[in-house]
Amino acid sequence: MALEIIINNDIKAAMLARDKRKLEALRAVKAALLLEKTGKDTSGGEIPDEVEFKLLHKLIKQRRDTAEIYEKEGRADLADEERYQLSIIEAYLPQQLSEEDIKTEIEKIVAETGAASIKDMGKVMQAASKALAGKADNKTISVVVKQVLGI
Repeated sequence: MALEIIINNDIKAAMLARDKRKLEALRAVKAALLLEKTGKDTSGGEIPDEVEFKLLHKLIKQRRDTAEIYEKEGRADLADEERYQLSIIEAYLPQQLSEEDIKTEIEKIVAETGAASIKDMGKVMQAASKALAGKADNKTISVVVKQVLGI
């Protein structure tokens, strides 16, 4: 089932439950999906799964960064709200892989591509990003790739 349909159903449920906090988080996701849907990466109005995962990761990163800024400024109430929205958005991502599982996958990719040095990191990152789309964030993937390549 498409993420957009799931979000719409959850928005209806939040409205019926009168859960304003959850509704706000879900509407933010829906707005981002609508903006992406009108973008150039979509054909026929469908958003590919990998684009949806990237979008969700982007929204999560924004919430995390905003919460940190609010914490530094002494606004714990706003930071808590951002973290709550972050938890709602994370629920729509597939189960995240552990670092050990990521390392196993990257070792397979390194073996397939024949990568041996930092010069090959781009090839490995490209293949790993596609293979692990939605299952791990690129920052974690990058760290593990560097470990595997011995950088």
